[in-house]
Formats: sequence, structure tokens, C-alpha cells
Amino acid sequence: MKVGIIGSGGREHAICNSLKNSSKITEIFCFPGNAGTENIAKNIILDLDNFENLKNFIFEKEIDLIIVGPEKPLVDGLVDYLEQFNINVFGPNKIASQLEGSKIFTKQICEKFNIPTAKFGIFQNKNDAKHFLKNTNYPTVIKADNLASGKGVYICSNEKESNIAINEIFDGKFGEAKNLLIEEFLEGEEMSYFIISDGLNFKSFETAQDHKRVLEGDKGKNTGGMGAYSPSRLINEEMENKIINKIIKPTLKGLSELGSEYKGFLYAGLMIVNNEPFLIEYNVRMGDPECQTILPKLKTDLAEVFLACCNRNLNQIELDWTNKKSLCVVVCSNGYPDEFKKHIEIENINSVELNEHNHLYHAGTTQKDEKIYAIGGRVLNFVSLSNNFSDAKIKIMQNLDKLNWSGGFYRKDIGYKVIE
Repeated sequence: MKVGIIGSGGREHAICNSLKNSSKITEIFCFPGNAGTENIAKNIILDLDNFENLKNFIFEKEIDLIIVGPEKPLVDGLVDYLEQFNINVFGPNKIASQLEGSKIFTKQICEKFNIPTAKFGIFQNKNDAKHFLKNTNYPTVIKADNLASGKGVYICSNEKESNIAINEIFDGKFGEAKNLLIEEFLEGEEMSYFIISDGLNFKSFETAQDHKRVLEGDKGKNTGGMGAYSPSRLINEEMENKIINKIIKPTLKGLSELGSEYKGFLYAGLMIVNNEPFLIEYNVRMGDPECQTILPKLKTDLAEVFLACCNRNLNQIELDWTNKKSLCVVVCSNGYPDEFKKHIEIENINSVELNEHNHLYHAGTTQKDEKIYAIGGRVLNFVSLSNNFSDAKIKIMQNLDKLNWSGGFYRKDIGYKVIE
């Protein structure tokens, strides 16, 4: 079977790496991939906004299954387009992808189906939003309604910070903004909860905790993710039942009432407040770096899982997981999430020690003349599996010492809540 993976991040390298171990897979294509996928797949440069070119390539190479990694092609309707031509695609359709594409869409489903979430207001211009904030309690949360690569969320502690957030969103920092959300700030601990669904059935796909802030102690600007650990320390049977019955099932019911079903990964970003889950946001794909943290724990053939979702028989697949703990630390280019230099060589990458429990997933990298260069903000993902988080961290730190890359930085406190 031939498979195509859309995307260029650590998530896509992790998916690619898991699929290469499948006896079902004969060839993998990545669109466009990175220096890590280049060693196990064919990297293809195509304009991903031109759906027809992609469709023609799929037919030309007789690709049997397409896996869509990032959110933008999903929100733009790539799944709907390819399915018209009877191409197997793993990922949600355009309506279902609005769960991530529009935070207001998600909030309206929450309102209709009594899904626990933060109280919110929707504002269509700067003046109304700023006027509302005159009487608000701080801290408060301000969000861009549209896609923002995980960065369009501001936690504001005063009016000055709020005004900056409102100006940046309406001035187009994350693309054209017709609306923004102002939400109450929920005091609790975050958790990422994942399911995989075939449109009829769904199964839990593990939990994680992501570290979004750029600086240690969860301070500084929001990023796409500086690291993660899995499983979340907050998950137990009681909590999982609450998440499924209060959040996941009502959401899927809401989509079905809109005439849509959900196929693919669904990522619920949650805040746990006094042992109760509240939905912060949905992502309609695997998280990054949570995917890198979770996938190495999966013992079931990932290709069979994806095919079962496309064939609507996920209930016939048993997901088998290792019970090890998993930790991921992201190495970023100096300056990220602001300006950073590109095409910086990563000299010592071949000195890193990798095996079945220690992985290195590329993100913003490219290969030229057998050398690896950093071309993105988030560059490398170091993942280790062990019986405890402390040992996993020790192994990652040893590999980071071997890398010894002056062009980048990383947080040394990833997983601090579960490592003494």
C-alpha cells in the first residue's frame, strides 16, 4: 500500500516513522516533509493550496491513502475535495473542521449542547471589545476566531495587555479577523485529550500535557509547543468518563445534527477545575508535539488504524499501548517565537543516540549535500520512553548535550509537574 502524508512538522515525521514499521506499507510520500522524513519517504514539493495538482499526483503515483497532518488543508476542505474522486483520506471534512477553524462555531455547539466551557462574549470590532473590558475581571482570555497556528490566544492581566491583544487580532496578525472572543479565565490545570473516530465509532487516543509558553515556569509568549509529556497526571477512569459524556459525545451529536460526521483525530484542549473538565478549544488533528509524545507508545499497526477509520470499522481494531511514560522536548531556533535566522547548520545531529525508546523527530529542517539545516522556528523533537518521567528526561538531556547546538534553545523544565 502507498501512503501520502501532508505536512512538514514533527507530527508528520512521527506519523511517517510509525507507518514505516507497518507490513502493509510499500511506499510513503510526504508533502513536503522535512530532513527527517527524507530518509524514510519521498519528499514532494507541491503547492498544497492547489488541490487539483495534488489529486493528479495521487492518481499518477497510485497512492492508496492520504493522511492530512496540519489544520489548514482540513479547514480549507481538502478532505471533501479528494473524497469526490474516491480517494481514501484520513481527516475530518470542512464542516467538522470548523471546530478548529472557528472558535465561535465551537462555542455555539457548547452553548446548544451544554458542554462545559468558559463564559464568553463575541465582538466584531475594536471599540465594542475594549468597551466590554472596562468592566471585566482580570486575568481574562482573548482569542482570535480564526486559525492562528496555536498562537492566537492572549492571557491578559490588565487593560493595557488586553488592548494590545485586541489591536493585534483586528489588525490582521493571524489573518483577516471578523470576530474575536473574550473569555473568562479558568483557574486549573490543562490537559490534552485525544480521540480517533471513523464517523460511527470513536476510541480514546491517549492524553498529554503540552507546554505552550516559550520560557521556563510556563512564562513568556505562546508558541506552537515547547514540549509535552504523556499520559497526563490528571487522567483516571472517573475523569475520562466525564470528558467523554460531557464533552466528546455532545460535540459529535452536535456535528451529526449539522449533517456532518467526524473522521480523524480530535484533540480536546481541556482545563480541569476542581476535578471537572472544561473545554478550552478543539483541534481537528493530532497535536504537535503531543503526537510525537503519544505515537511511540502505540503498539498497534498505525496503517491498520487509519484504514479502519476510512472503512468505518474502527470498532474491529484493538488499540494496544505500552504503559511506559513518554516525554518530548522541542529544540527551537534562537529568537523563536519572534524573528530567527534560517539555514543554520545542525552540526552534531549524527552523534545523537537513538533506539526503540529514544527518538528524534524533525520539524523545521532541510537536508542539502548530506548536511542538516534549521529553516523553521521549532526544529527538532527529542522523545524518550521510560518506566518513569525522570529517567526519560535524563536520556533526553544526554542527547541534547550530544547535539550541543549553538543555533537553538529548549526548555529544561518540560514535565516539571510530574518530575520531582
